[in-house]
Amino acid sequence: MTPVDQRALSKVPQVTVGFWALKIAATTLGETGGDAVSMSMGLGYLISTGFFGLIFAIAVYAQIRSRAFHPLLYWFTIVATTTVGTTLADLADRSLGLGYAGGSALLIALLLGTFALWYRATGTVSIGSVHTARAEAYYWLTIMCSQTLGTALGDWTADTADLGYAGAAIGFGALLALIVALHYATRVSKTILFWLAFVLTRPLGAVVGDYLDKPLSDGGLALSRYAASAVLVLFMIACLWLFPSRATDSRLSSRTH
Repeated sequence: MTPVDQRALSKVPQVTVGFWALKIAATTLGETGGDAVSMSMGLGYLISTGFFGLIFAIAVYAQIRSRAFHPLLYWFTIVATTTVGTTLADLADRSLGLGYAGGSALLIALLLGTFALWYRATGTVSIGSVHTARAEAYYWLTIMCSQTLGTALGDWTADTADLGYAGAAIGFGALLALIVALHYATRVSKTILFWLAFVLTRPLGAVVGDYLDKPLSDGGLALSRYAASAVLVLFMIACLWLFPSRATDSRLSSRTH
């Protein structure tokens, strides 16, 4: 591969069916894994957030320092954002008393602010542009904010809105189906639709994760958080084998996003 071809490759994977399967599995794993450390291990939200935050920082540093796209490193970093997002949202909503609505409103503002800063700095928020250190830094900051927001939204719809885990999952699934329809039937910006889908897969994963490990009295299946997390890890490994992740070509992305 020539230097020009290498620079044209983004540091993020192509958006395929396999990508979305991995994304939903990673968000669900973030919920069960985050709860396993903060609740099952009894470390609490603050210590767990610090622990996962350190892992997230190390993973992002390794991702940015990498000269090419590495699927395992990329998806490990995604999982790191979901786990720290889970415990951070729970810390804000429950320990700090912001509540699900207040926490969601704050996180929406932070997410929109991150998009604004990214666009102002680079002129685009397309994933095809993520092949420089600056773009990557904004990309991962945006993802971390979206994952944290997704946890708060998932908890709000399932608990405060009283939809329950199954009802919330159906609702978010319907919204994602609508985005798919808009993608194929309209000329709405593919970048906007991508980020809407990316954000919405997080609360979907959050409510599915809660459904797996919450007590039967709360509407869950009361499965072991450790067992559920292990199964999700194996599922992600299988997806990476069945649907190999390849880097996005920024030259093609700039024409389609």
